[in-house]
Amino acid sequence: MDKPYTGGCACGAIRYSISGEPLFSNHCQCRDCQRESGSGHGSYATFARAGVTLTGDAKHWDMVADSGNVKTRGFCTQCGVPVYMTFAAQPAVFTIRAASLDEPARYRPQAVTFAARGQEWDPLDAGLMKFEGMPG
Repeated sequence: MDKPYTGGCACGAIRYSISGEPLFSNHCQCRDCQRESGSGHGSYATFARAGVTLTGDAKHWDMVADSGNVKTRGFCTQCGVPVYMTFAAQPAVFTIRAASLDEPARYRPQAVTFAARGQEWDPLDAGLMKFEGMPG
């Protein structure tokens, strides 16, 4: 059995364990991710929801993406750290913030999404595939 991906918020009130490998890992440069991260991008790993065990109570914040679909961000009510996202249009996936991993070195980005909205002061790995928006 492969080692699960584990992580959570800074204070430990929210924890997750995920079996299986990421379906997709990316840096997202959309304005929502820039604002939410307080930087030029957000870094994420998306997994099959079936492999996720989540403990703790998260506060949820819904927002409408450029696509018109609702994405829900989960963050800790104690320390305020954003931990995960879910998507109404894709209930079978669960996305975690790469920095929330207990072993962030396991994160391997595959692509940059919304590269058209990237900031010059936030250069990312030039070797990654870049998409102007979200790939289909």
